[in-house]
Amino acid sequence: MDKISIIVPCFNEEEVLPLFHHEVSQVLKEIENVDYELIFIDDGSRDRTKKLLELLCAKDQHCNYYSFSRNFGKEAAMLAGLEQATGNY
Repeated sequence: MDKISIIVPCFNEEEVLPLFHHEVSQVLKEIENVDYELIFIDDGSRDRTKKLLELLCAKDQHCNYYSFSRNFGKEAAMLAGLEQATGNY
């Protein structure tokens, strides 16, 4: 079975994370014969982003998150996500 990996760099995203997760998950669940993973990279957020990612990933087996000690930028977050991705696409 094919697998889609979606990498999501996050920096102070507490207001939109639950909505983003819900909407993207709904779309991905509708794709037949394809598994998926959401890889969130917390890029040194100063709000509750990391806590929300912990809660989301505890509830959804398709989610993983990684957290940087400080802000390194979206490029570093994307690279970290690519290194962790297990999907075909």
